[in-house]
Amino acid sequence: MTVSEITTQIKRNLETSFSHVSITGEISNFSPASSGHWYFTLKDANAAISGVMFRGANSKISFTPTDGMAVTVEGNISVYAPRGSYQILCTTMKKQGEGDLLAMLEERKRKLAQEGLFDATHKQPLPKLPKRIGVITSPTGAAIRDILQVLQRRNSGLDVVVLPTLVQGDGAGASVAARIRQANRINIADVLIVGRGGGSLEDLLPFSEEEVVRAIYHSKIPIVSAVGHEVDTMLSDYVADLRAPTPSAAAELVAANREDLERTIAGCKDVMTRLMQHKLEGLRLLLNQYGDAYFAQSLQNVVRVKQIRLDEAEFLIKHQIELILRGLREKITLRKETLAATSPLEVLRRGYAMVTDSSGNILMNPQGVHKDDTIQIQFEEGNITARVEDTNEKV
Repeated sequence: MTVSEITTQIKRNLETSFSHVSITGEISNFSPASSGHWYFTLKDANAAISGVMFRGANSKISFTPTDGMAVTVEGNISVYAPRGSYQILCTTMKKQGEGDLLAMLEERKRKLAQEGLFDATHKQPLPKLPKRIGVITSPTGAAIRDILQVLQRRNSGLDVVVLPTLVQGDGAGASVAARIRQANRINIADVLIVGRGGGSLEDLLPFSEEEVVRAIYHSKIPIVSAVGHEVDTMLSDYVADLRAPTPSAAAELVAANREDLERTIAGCKDVMTRLMQHKLEGLRLLLNQYGDAYFAQSLQNVVRVKQIRLDEAEFLIKHQIELILRGLREKITLRKETLAATSPLEVLRRGYAMVTDSSGNILMNPQGVHKDDTIQIQFEEGNITARVEDTNEKV
């Protein structure tokens, strides 16, 4: 057989026999291509196999493989004829043991969320100008160096207190939780950064322990969770008052830049100075207007207003008096007409006369009048004296 013929048979047999395999090993020689495909070697202590994961498949992976990472891949064995080599074409990839850990973390996350530990209403705002910052992390790790460098650059006047703790391995979760409680007990800082640098899921696991989550939840000091890299998400990120993608970013978030603050203060000072100068200039112009002529004019204006009001009052009073007098005149005229209508003189004007005896008593009939009595007859104009010659009483 030719090389091509034997290679074709090998290819057919391998790809048919190993059409779906799951392999666990350690990644080495990881090489992402510009096309988006991943090329690497999967090995253990005694053997190695080439691996390929095309862009369409690796776009669904939530992490980027690194050399030394233990993974489990699924796919099919394929023979690359030009080189006479075989390889696994990967369709999925998971960190070794990651599936069980992720399931456990998801269940813990669900339980704690139901208790309300991740509610946004419980989160505290970070202080805008903290005086002291507490850092709970390993005193020898890269994270503390990064944090101190950023804080020194942004504001060298800040007090920084490092509370050393284990950040991975057995007892790390309990150590982190104890430091959080200790910091709150003595109110050691205005804000706390809790975290560490990057690592595998197993390395970061202490920051998802329930004891740590509850310690962060009960903290009276605002806490920034800064665990691993941007793609890493621990349960501490959900319960903390703020999550930072990296420890360096956490330092950026908690410390205002000193130069920015100085520029802001200088800007505020300039604005206040301009406002005060503008206010003083306005007051100066106002005072200049209040000279002798201004006061004389103001007094004259006040007098004029009072004079107008006095004239109006005088007019109203006269008008009211005139109305009262007119009403009285009308009443007098009415009374006069009423009296005139009932006056005896008015009757006399109509041609009647009034008869009185010698004593001035009005005579209504002949009774009491005798012959030769003297009587007075009153007309409208003048009167006469008469003597009675005869009386005739009506029966």
